[in-house]
Parts: sequence; C-alpha cells; structure tokens
Amino acid sequence: MVRSRRARVGYPSSNEEPEALPQPQCPTICLDPLPWTSEWTIGHSASPDSLGMLAPLGSDNASAPLQNVCCSLVLYPFGCGLLYPTSGSALSRSNSSSDLWTLTLRRNSSSQALNDPETTEFPKTNIGPFHIDNPTQCTCQNTEPANRFVPKDELDDLQKRRAEEFRQHQIRTGKENDVLILAPANTPLQYPIRGFRVTPLKKTLIPGLALQTQNRAVYKVSLRVQKGLLSVPDVQEGEQVDGQNEKHLSISSSSLQQLNELLSRVTYTSTVYHIKTQDLAYFSFEDHEVIFPIEIRRLSVPVLFDPGTDISSQVTVLIKAFLRYKELDILIKSIRRLYPKIKIIIADDSLKPEKVVGDNIEHYIMPPAQGWFAGRNLAVSQVTTKYFLWVDDDFVFLDETHIESFVKIMEAVPELDVVGGQVEGNQFFFKLEYEEGSSEEGGCITRVHKRHAPLPGFDGCFFADGVVNYFMGRTDAVRRVGFDPFLKRVAHTEFFVDGLGDLLVVTCKGLKIGHQKHSHTDKYQSYRHPPKSDSVAKMTHHFFKNHLKCMKY
Repeated sequence: MVRSRRARVGYPSSNEEPEALPQPQCPTICLDPLPWTSEWTIGHSASPDSLGMLAPLGSDNASAPLQNVCCSLVLYPFGCGLLYPTSGSALSRSNSSSDLWTLTLRRNSSSQALNDPETTEFPKTNIGPFHIDNPTQCTCQNTEPANRFVPKDELDDLQKRRAEEFRQHQIRTGKENDVLILAPANTPLQYPIRGFRVTPLKKTLIPGLALQTQNRAVYKVSLRVQKGLLSVPDVQEGEQVDGQNEKHLSISSSSLQQLNELLSRVTYTSTVYHIKTQDLAYFSFEDHEVIFPIEIRRLSVPVLFDPGTDISSQVTVLIKAFLRYKELDILIKSIRRLYPKIKIIIADDSLKPEKVVGDNIEHYIMPPAQGWFAGRNLAVSQVTTKYFLWVDDDFVFLDETHIESFVKIMEAVPELDVVGGQVEGNQFFFKLEYEEGSSEEGGCITRVHKRHAPLPGFDGCFFADGVVNYFMGRTDAVRRVGFDPFLKRVAHTEFFVDGLGDLLVVTCKGLKIGHQKHSHTDKYQSYRHPPKSDSVAKMTHHFFKNHLKCMKY
C-alpha cells in the first residue's frame, strides 16, 4: 500500500553550505496526518536536490538505493521520530527521458540501524509498577533525638507499638497504591492515563480503549486486573471474546475496526468494596504492554456553608479564655464597636469561671485548666459559619482591623484553608522543613522563619506552613485536622505540623489587630510557663504521634 503525501523537508538547498553534522545527515520530513503504513512516496520534484540530496543518484534511469541515510520524521499530531529506510527505499525517476524525480521510503516493522543490514530489535522496557522504596534516613543536625526522654526500659515496647501504628497508617492513607508507572514509547495502544474512576461493585465502561497499528491477519489484545472483573456486553456471533466476567480478558478479530468496536464496550466491575482504593489494569498487544490506574472511590456528599448576605453570616469570632476576664471584656467591647452583630464563641477553662454576658455571645465553661488546644477544639466544634476568626483573649480590634479583608482573600482563592494576619507589628510565620525518613527511625522536622512563594494577585501575601495566633480558618478544613488536646499549655506550631500537606496556608501583611498591654498574675504565669516535665512529655508524644526521629523549633 503506497500513500502519496506532500512533505516538508528541512534540509539545506543545493546552493547552501550544510552545517557540519555527524554523518549521515538527516533531513526533517514532516508528514501530516500520521501514516500507519510501511511505505510512503515523500514527494515529486524536477530536481533531486530539492528532495534532500539523500543518496548518490547512480545512473539516469535506475533507482538509487537509500543506503546510509536516515530521515528525521515528524509525525503530526503525535510528535517526532526517526525513520530508517530499508534497502527498498529509493530516489528515482520514472524513465531516462523524464525530469520528474520521486522519493519513496519503506520501513520494516522494526527500526533499522544505520550501516547495519540487519534489523535491530529494541529491548522490552520494564514499565512497572514500581513500589516506591522507603525514604533514606534523615539527619538531625544539632538536635537531640525525639525519644531521648523515653525511659530505656520502655523504649523497645514503645517503638514496637509505634511501628504497628505506622503500618496501619500507611494502609489507611493508601500508601500501598503509591506506585510508579512508566508510559512505554511508541505504543499502538490507546488507554485512559488518568481520571478513570469507578464506584465500588458497580459495572463501569472503560473509556478510550483502542488499537492503532498496521495491517495484520489477526489482531489480538488482552486486559487483566486484580481487584475486579472484565466483560464485553452484547457479544455477537463471530466476535471473539474470551474470559468474560473474569480478571483476564482477551479479544481477537481479523478486522481492526471490529476489534476497536469491541474495545469500546469493555467494562470493569470491582469485586472489592472499599471507599478509596485503586486497581491496576494491564493492557497488551503482541510485545506492547501498558498499565493504567483504576480509581475505586465511593462518592462523597458535599458539605456546604451558606455565606448569607453579610459578614456576620460568614464569620464567627473564636476566643479561648483563661483567667484574664478584664482583657476579655476589653476585647469584646472592641469587637462590638466594629461588628455589633457578629457571633462570638468563648471556650473558658478558668479555675473560677466568671459570667460573660452580651448579645450573640456563646460562653462555654470547661473543666478547670483543660488547656489551650482542648478549648480550641470546643470553640471550633460550635461554629456554624463558613469561616472563623481566631483571636487571643488579650487582643483588641483596631480601626484597621477589617475581617472583610480576610474573607475577600479566602473567597477569591477557594483552595486556601488558613490566612494569617499580624499582631501589632508582628507578622509571625514559618516554614516546616520535613524529611519523611525511614520507616524504622521516622522523620525529621525543623521550623524555620521562612515562607514559600507569593500568593498571586495579592501583594504582601505569601504561602507559609504556619502563621501567628491571629488567623482566619476555613471551618470544615480546620475541623478535619483538629487541635490535639494532649497539648495543654504551650502549643501552636503543633497544629500546623498536624496540618502539613493538608492545609493551604498564607500570611498577609496589613491584616492587623492590636495587643493589650497588661501585667500577668502569678497564677496565670504558672500556667503560661509550665515545668520541664511538660516539655519532656510533649517531645515523647511527638516521637510517637508524628513518627518523628527529631523535632527542632
């Protein structure tokens, strides 16, 4: 079968000095559309030079073999490749009196190496799947190990329990599906590479399966999976399908069109019920094989917050109170001066609670000294608005305090989960440098005063991993991470450690709030600065909970 096509040959003309290139020189021949034949008539010309000076012309009336010649063949729309002509390729003219030269290229089923009369078979590449190896051990520089406070007689048992919990964590988070798959080069198989999702136990059509290849007497493809069954519905007489409703399915036909029609009807039904897992499908034809993922996912129901019509229906102000009722009263009055209707939620674990009154204030009394993060959890659990604004009980709203500015940023960038501001002139933020480490020893994490890239469209806003105690949070996102109630006295960074990789955080200059000037009581100071035993327990807690080898602030 010969197809004539106009070609664009990117090669110096006969009156130009060619560049010094390795021999043989390879002109670029562009064919459009992609030819799946073995032979092409590249073009006709009155001058052989315009066809690329591809070979010695030989006699005037004989074909000139295209030996020691390659063509850089551009195949639209699928990219580029090299075409190595066989000995049957030729540059010729039809007869001795003709001025018309014709360039014809033929190729074998495999590429032919230059200066080698025999066909070279490329080795079959292993495309996976490859399970990603455990990361290498991380290094704790100038930092003591996180397990240094664990009693030696308890360390072995604690490490065994931690190892088992980490193994279960890997299963829950789908680590077993975290594999590397390579796409083979120049495959004739078409298949979905991303986005094929099925509902567990429900039959679903596999989109996009097809074969594109040269003529053959018989075409045969096969598919195999591990967590499901394959089938082709409505198979008619004469259509060859083997392995219906099994893990391995093969389809064959003497007609490529019929084969592709059958492939367009292949379905997958998972046999494993899981709300979030993955299967791998292996699709093969002759020596070609590809792998594509099948995502098995139970659809989740959206949970939406009605933003209403004003700031009071969008945001709730949250406060954790402890002993400082004078400062709390000043804060509430400053809020009411600017936002008279906004809801305020107070979580209070004071030793002797005092009554807090006012319109649209919810005051929750906790058992005494339950701690900073327990109070945060309680307050966030009661929010019914899309966002909340976190403030300390000794802050004060200023004329420059505009909750609307936070909302504007969050609404413009729906992916954001936390937007931090600045307290007086303090725009505290940090970056967490984390190495996963080995599964045996755990990871290494260091807090540094750095930030990531700027937030596009908002001057003075930058991505970070943690921010100051004055921030707006997306209610549903922060609830998913939560605040660890084990941390009672000194805790802030730990929330962002738990949210690393799950919360998208930015820090913004100009989002201001004030800080009251006051003197702490001895009672308050004793809780604000806990004994060393608290720090010891805290580090041991992180060693287990966050699977850490070391942690540096």
